[in-house]
Amino acid sequence: MNQAVLDSAPATGRRTSAGVRAALTFITPSDTKPAFHSSAYTGGAPQVFFDTERHTVAIQDLRPLADALSLDHEGFELLRHATAVRDLYDDDAVESAYYPEIEALLRAVTGASRVVIFDATRRSDAGAGAKNRDGPRGPASRVHVDYTAKSGPQRVKDLLGETEAARLASSGARIVQINVWRPIRGPVARSPLALADASTVRREDLIATDQVFPDRVGEIYHLAHDPAQRWYYAPLMTPDEILLIKGWDSQTDGRARFTPHAAFDLPDTPADAPPRESIEVRTLVVIEH
Repeated sequence: MNQAVLDSAPATGRRTSAGVRAALTFITPSDTKPAFHSSAYTGGAPQVFFDTERHTVAIQDLRPLADALSLDHEGFELLRHATAVRDLYDDDAVESAYYPEIEALLRAVTGASRVVIFDATRRSDAGAGAKNRDGPRGPASRVHVDYTAKSGPQRVKDLLGETEAARLASSGARIVQINVWRPIRGPVARSPLALADASTVRREDLIATDQVFPDRVGEIYHLAHDPAQRWYYAPLMTPDEILLIKGWDSQTDGRARFTPHAAFDLPDTPADAPPRESIEVRTLVVIEH
C-alpha cells in the first residue's frame, strides 16, 4: 500500500542530547476498517491492505525517567532483570525455565494472583528474521497495540474459557495483558522500540484493524499520528534489561489501557552495528482481591 513521509524533519532523523528525532510508521485513517494478513498466514512478511505514513517525531531517552514510569500511567516500564536461560532460541528452555522466571517477575511487580503465559516471539532485523515455530519474524515497524477493547476480552475467553472469564468479570477481578520484551543480544544498536506515553494517546487515534490468521481473525490497533503524542525509547538495552508493555487492561477507570509501540531506525547507526535480536513474551496477569 502507499506510504507517505510527512513533517519537515528528514525521515532519516537525527540524534539530540535528550534522545533522537526519527521516523515512525503510522496508519492513514480511512472510511473502511483496515486489515492485514499475519506472518502466520503468509509464511513470510505480513500482507497489508491499508495505507501508512511516516512522521518524524522526537523520541526521548526514557532512562532518566525510568524510576517514575508506570504501567498504569505511561503504560510501560524499564526494569533490570537477569535470566538464567543461556539460549533464548531454545524453545524447550524458554518454556521450562524462562516462562517461570517471567511469571515470578510479574507476580512480584503487579501483585498478580495468576499469570498466564501464552506466546513467545523472537524478532531480528537480520536477513529473513528470527526463527520461531510459526516462521521467521522481523521487527514490527508499524505503530500498533497488540489488543483492542474487543480482542482483549476475547483473548481472555480463548485462554481461560468462557466460564472462568465470566467468573472473573463478575467478581471484579482485573486482567491485564502485558508483553515482556528483552534483547537476546546487546547492547541494542539497531531497531530499538519506540513507546508512546499512553496518557498522550487519544482514543480516536487507535484504529481497530483485522489481523487474519490461518484459523481465525483477530484485532489489533494501529495508531494514527497526532502531534501531542509523546515518545520514548531505552538506548542500548542489554539482555539483563526488560521492557514491560501493557497491551490491554480490563479496568476503565482512566489508567493506561493500550500502549502503542514500534521498532524504528536509529539515526547515524553504524553500518557494522549488530542485528537487533529480541524475544517478547505475551502474558495475561490476573489480579483478584
